Amino acid sequence: MTQVTVSLPDHLALQARNAGLLSDAAIRQLLEDAMRREAGRKLLGLAREIHAAGLPPMSDEEIVAEVKAYRAERRARRL
Repeated sequence: MTQVTVSLPDHLALQARNAGLLSDAAIRQLLEDAMRREAGRKLLGLAREIHAAGLPPMSDEEIVAEVKAYRAERRARRL
């Protein structure tokens, strides 16, 4: 398990402590939430780039084929 030391202004640390946000579980939840939000932002940014590029939408069959190809490639790399 990784330990992280964070320096905070005293007033912020006090507020966070009083709000119960400095426990391991609370910090883990805050980080997981932040990572999900960031992944969503990246996905939306990618969608905007694809839309701007004018690429035609893929059919369901094309999407399934791409997913299968990606999974096969990952499996092959693990061997």
